Amino acid sequence: MPMTRNREQCEAKRNSKTGQLQPDKCVKTQVRKREHEKMLIHGGKKLSGEVVIGGAKNSTVALIPAAILSRTPVTLEAVPHIQDVENLMAILADMNVKSEFHDTVLTIDPTQIKDTPLPNGKIKSLRASYYFMGALLGRFGRAVVGLPGGDDIGPRPIDQHVKGFEALGAHVSDDHGAVVIQAPESGLHGARIYLDMVSVGATINIILAAVTAKGKTVIENVAKEPEIIDLATYLNNMGAIVRGAGTDTIRIEGVPELRAKAPHTIIPDRIEAGTYLAMAAAQGEGVNVKNIIAEHLDAYLAKLEEMGVNMDVHEDSIFVYPSGDLKMVQIKTMPYPGFATDLQQPITPLLLRAQGEGIIIDTIYPTCAAHSRITPHGCRHYRSRRHHYFAPCRSAQWR
Repeated sequence: MPMTRNREQCEAKRNSKTGQLQPDKCVKTQVRKREHEKMLIHGGKKLSGEVVIGGAKNSTVALIPAAILSRTPVTLEAVPHIQDVENLMAILADMNVKSEFHDTVLTIDPTQIKDTPLPNGKIKSLRASYYFMGALLGRFGRAVVGLPGGDDIGPRPIDQHVKGFEALGAHVSDDHGAVVIQAPESGLHGARIYLDMVSVGATINIILAAVTAKGKTVIENVAKEPEIIDLATYLNNMGAIVRGAGTDTIRIEGVPELRAKAPHTIIPDRIEAGTYLAMAAAQGEGVNVKNIIAEHLDAYLAKLEEMGVNMDVHEDSIFVYPSGDLKMVQIKTMPYPGFATDLQQPITPLLLRAQGEGIIIDTIYPTCAAHSRITPHGCRHYRSRRHHYFAPCRSAQWR
């Protein structure tokens, strides 16, 4: 049964002039906490105009924990208005770190931070909270962090994170579901680390721990996502020495401490951008998608062009023309710079507008294919139809 919570419930009346609902009388009541909100979509209309892409969610959830490494206040710009930000701010508050979020600017003051264990509670509210492992280890030489929750996209083991922490000299153990990490009395030391599999999370966590470790750290077979480059830029502007972000090998020279000196603007969200591009191609009459770094979407744009989507790619925007006949394509998700697994869902409705038969193979997170039927071989096949119909559906995850 859904949980309940207290909330101020407002009765409403309709304004006779504007026709809009306005609050009339508010009373305290108990309402059910919904597991998933509903979205009612009135379709059948062409889209036109422009949309501005916000800051990258996958950068934001790493940069906020990384802020505790700074000995001075941190300012982040272009921060998206998402629940993950609110959750991370609540976790910061548990460590006596003050934060304020206005418009798209988030200020974080870690100068009075307290070394606080985070074994459970808010830390389990999102998967990316595991970045506090590397951030706390780099700041205090120890961390107690509960294994996080987040969206349901299948298992994401942290063995590569643990491998990196141990290579830096830390001892890692499990205490009733919480990860306990302790650096030696002499502190963390540089090391050569080879990741057995490409992992964005492990790459970020090891960087966060290594920037204040003594000596030189070399991490090989790292993730090359734009969010890794964004993190390295952010840390370097605080005084860290991180080289090679965006390549297979990252080299780090440890420094005693970090100090933020200037605001950092988060890169545009390539997943949000890809979603609007697909929507513009499927149902647009000319849509301009602004605040884009096209290079971050090379593999995705190549597939749109292969389908026959007509676009003008500019320095920081993409204009999508009305689409004619589209052809089906084959897609295989891969680590960056390949086709992003988070973009296979947004492109699915566009594929249904295409002619022929196509296939999508997700090699990263197979359960991300939960929005459609999967064949026994782990692939999804699509055949185009002349007509599509609306129907109620349930989303098992945020994608």
